[in-house]
Amino acid sequence: MNKLFSILTLLLTVTHFSAQAQVFKSEEPLAHTYSIVARDAKTGEMAVGVQSHWFSVGTAVPWVEAGVGVVATQSFTNKSFGLRGLALLKEGKLPQEALDILLSDDEGREVRQVSILDAQGRVATHTGKQCIRYAGHITGTNFSVQANMMLTDKVWPAMAKAFETSAGKPLAERVLLAMQAAEREGGDIRGKQSAALVVVRGKATGQPWDDKTIDLRVDDHEKPLDELARLLKVYRAYEHMNNGDLAVEKGQMEKAMQEYGKAEAMFPDNLEMKYWHAIGLANNGDISGATKILREVYKKDKNWKELTERLPEVGLLTLSPQDLQKVLQVK
Repeated sequence: MNKLFSILTLLLTVTHFSAQAQVFKSEEPLAHTYSIVARDAKTGEMAVGVQSHWFSVGTAVPWVEAGVGVVATQSFTNKSFGLRGLALLKEGKLPQEALDILLSDDEGREVRQVSILDAQGRVATHTGKQCIRYAGHITGTNFSVQANMMLTDKVWPAMAKAFETSAGKPLAERVLLAMQAAEREGGDIRGKQSAALVVVRGKATGQPWDDKTIDLRVDDHEKPLDELARLLKVYRAYEHMNNGDLAVEKGQMEKAMQEYGKAEAMFPDNLEMKYWHAIGLANNGDISGATKILREVYKKDKNWKELTERLPEVGLLTLSPQDLQKVLQVK
């Protein structure tokens, strides 16, 4: 209650802010936060990363569209800036032109913070004069970092430095490094609660359901960036699993074992990864290798054996009756 009273008092003292501005409506949450919009010059991928002491910040701040651009809208958030900003880019507007249009009739422009990056890496960012200090932004080649209500004014410079010095790493990891740098400098003065990381392709595929390559959210957590880092690691591990499955399909067993091995090394206790590794081996004729892995899996959870019995009926396990019994009777 005291926190709400303080925020209301602050709003009433903003003399240039129109009484009609709808900053407290549910569609305009108070996402005081730090974020980064960025593009990978080599792959063309674009990303938004954000962390805040606010529930489910990933539903308000990041907006993305493959082949078009990305938007981060925060502080006294105007969520319409996301879709409207992307639409303006699709019309051919430059990021600065799009940003100027969005702010031109916005009565709350001085408490807004928004950044727009297009598919060519051009970027425009606005930090309103009445954003709660410390607030500011830095734009650079293929990126912008922005923050408001920070503990210190070192947060966004640290983000910029972390992004610029991590060239060569995948875009998602670079964005995460920038956010971790922000947290080391104190981050949000209120602490931390939620985070999000979204990566979209540089070119639209015509299949928009596949255009987001990474879409990770931590809605409520004591250490949201740690959890986001864990989820990104899980994502990378499953990439190795998928590569392994593809290699098995092509009969490239040495490559498959390498990929499966990388995944399992990242998460040695993940039974899902071990199980499908074993099924892949079995389908490729390596019954001995499969049973060795399945023995460990079955021992930890007998339901995996029940699943194995169900796979032949849908064509996911194609073994002779004799070999099927071998993988089922593992002890």
